[in-house]
Amino acid sequence: MCLVVARRAVLIAALALVPFAALAHGPSRQKVVEKVEIDAPPAKVWAAIGNFQDMSWHPAIAKTEGTGGNAPDQAKRRLTLKDGGTIDEILTKYDADAMALGYRIEQVDVKVLPVNNYSSTLSVSAADGGKSVVEWKGAFYRGFPNNDPPPELSDEAAIKAVTGIYRAGLDALKAKVEKGD
Repeated sequence: MCLVVARRAVLIAALALVPFAALAHGPSRQKVVEKVEIDAPPAKVWAAIGNFQDMSWHPAIAKTEGTGGNAPDQAKRRLTLKDGGTIDEILTKYDADAMALGYRIEQVDVKVLPVNNYSSTLSVSAADGGKSVVEWKGAFYRGFPNNDPPPELSDEAAIKAVTGIYRAGLDALKAKVEKGD
């Protein structure tokens, strides 16, 4: 009889903790999707962004150094930002025919970009009138992996930073390709 009572007590105690356990989970994966329509054919747009080893079209990038060309799981690059920070990335998918590539960040200081476990895709598709649509999608966790992050490493800070990078890059790409550089 004592064993049954003890088991019930343990079960009741465990059930009482369930609501708190639901509140104690860590961060959730965040997503950002940005698009731009460019007045140029897809092949011209892809020519500007399709080389993983060249990110000179993005205004925040001072230098791109890499190895492995456009070979998935072999191609790596280090982006040096104009403010001196660096981001190390690896190419995970590459399809020139579909005009799409995927990559993930292998190393970044959260002071440079407040994210963890970041992966992204960049693709070009045809739009009406001989135009193109470029879509940049990313998924990531905030820079602080535990509960109660400081403001600079919160979900909001991560979303704002990634959105800003995507928007600046897409706007610069549009200007560059439409101008004919």
